[in-house]
Amino acid sequence: MAEPSAPGRKRARKHRPFSPWSAVAWIIALGFFFPVAWMVLTSFKQEGDAYTDPPKLFFAPTLDQYRGVLDSGIGTSLLNSAFATVMSTLLVLLLGVPAAFALSLRPVRRTKDALFFFISTKMLPIVAAIIPLYVIVSNIGLLDNIWVLVILYTAMNLPIAVWMMRSFFLEVPGELLEAASMDGASLWTSVREVILPLVSPGIAATALICVIFSWNEFFFAVNLTAVQAQTIPVFLVGFITGEGLFWARLSAAATLAALPVILAGWVAQNKLVRGLSFGAIK
Repeated sequence: MAEPSAPGRKRARKHRPFSPWSAVAWIIALGFFFPVAWMVLTSFKQEGDAYTDPPKLFFAPTLDQYRGVLDSGIGTSLLNSAFATVMSTLLVLLLGVPAAFALSLRPVRRTKDALFFFISTKMLPIVAAIIPLYVIVSNIGLLDNIWVLVILYTAMNLPIAVWMMRSFFLEVPGELLEAASMDGASLWTSVREVILPLVSPGIAATALICVIFSWNEFFFAVNLTAVQAQTIPVFLVGFITGEGLFWARLSAAATLAALPVILAGWVAQNKLVRGLSFGAIK
């Protein structure tokens, strides 16, 4: 019996029988997405429509909440968050890529001890370190300065980035470096033209995770830079007042705050999927 042609196999894959697990997966995905959809929906309501029991599904949409959020100064907070996030992510990649390379393709002595030291810095609760950090930051004159968040976010994300990127570098055959060296390429040329293109999806995935962690960080921001260098998570807390919780205005602000990270993830989704699955299939 002759094998079906390639188009025939493609058609066979397209018409797969219905699986109940697909329905379960869709239900779970919709369950995770529902709070986000409800937040966006609430942002187009008036405050009277947003706080009703039972909730209103049909209403006259309005952009008043977005106008109010933009007039309340969210732009400065967005710029502060963007600056701290971008700068800290660049520093993490600048420091983490050489470290991950050295601990994988060019291992040093006591590599396991170095890796454990990196990850052990994440074991200390942030609240246990905030008082000495506050004293240090105050003494060096960086209190309520955006650069202190750049430094702290870099230190916060660097251990995770080194561990992640090391796993990507370990998937690269060491013979590639040997072959490039035999062809006369220097170490920097080999890394730039051979290794980095192979692990670029993993680096992109690591960068995106660092962006998410930095953008959403709240504890350092509220304790060290809550006024002049206010970031977007601290800005959102301002809608929780003694007069009550402004649901529609808060939903509009949260939608604007989440939009940059969502767009970054959407733009980098191809590299993100490839990076997170890098080395999973041999």
